[in-house]
Amino acid sequence: MKRLILPLTLLVLGFSLSACKYNSPSGPSSNSKNTFTAVLLPANEVPAVVGAEATGSGTATITLNLTKDSNGYVTAATVDFSVTVTGFPNGTALTGAHIHGGAAGTNGGILISTGLAPGDVSFPTGAGSFSRTGITTTVDQANAIIANPGSFYFNIHTAANSGGVARGQLIAQ
Repeated sequence: MKRLILPLTLLVLGFSLSACKYNSPSGPSSNSKNTFTAVLLPANEVPAVVGAEATGSGTATITLNLTKDSNGYVTAATVDFSVTVTGFPNGTALTGAHIHGGAAGTNGGILISTGLAPGDVSFPTGAGSFSRTGITTTVDQANAIIANPGSFYFNIHTAANSGGVARGQLIAQ
């Protein structure tokens, strides 16, 4: 009998340690990225942009940087933005850049701002790029974008087109 107690004890102890390693709520977390693009066009704005700035266009790459718990649930998120534009009038200056909630053809409120302030970015030749990284967002906002990216859009704003000068719906990559 004594010969069985030690092996059984070791066996039970081994299973217990194994269970703690894999089922602990404070188990290993992981990081992942979800990338989205948007083709920015003045014609996509509602209403469509007219005038000198209607000739511009651009692209935006938006990366959600996600921290996930051991169960795969998102526990934290940040956003990186990389935007390139061309065809705008010389000296065009941005006043803002944001992700908004809204399907194509509808306007929606700002969901995530790049933090861009008026005058932070200008394009002396009507073309150029800018980026913003590490913008904090909520887990709910990140999950909503991942679940249905087409119901969100990214746009840039100028003084002449304060409601938006070029816009594109998010497309998962």
